[in-house]
Amino acid sequence: MENFIGKKVIIRADRAGVFYGTLAAKEGTEVELKDCRRLWYWDGAASISEIALFGVTKPQGCKFSVTVPQIIITGVIEIIPCTNEAVENIEAVPVWKMSK
Repeated sequence: MENFIGKKVIIRADRAGVFYGTLAAKEGTEVELKDCRRLWYWDGAASISEIALFGVTKPQGCKFSVTVPQIIITGVIEIIPCTNEAVENIEAVPVWKMSK
């Protein structure tokens, strides 16, 4: 798992959902992500595995949150490293937010 540190990943947490960011640390089922977005809803990908490999084909239909500088997430059950293609695609998805 140490080889994922510093890499862009998608993680699924037991009760918190799906997140994308740079893996900064991991201890047990707790991870720290930097420059993190919550992937609340996606369009144009069948699964988070597909997103980690290729990104999404319908970015306008996705609901990816604002980027937060740092987050600690507990109950992580899945960590998938992202390809360069996926990173470019995910980071180009417009921010979904309700406030100004």
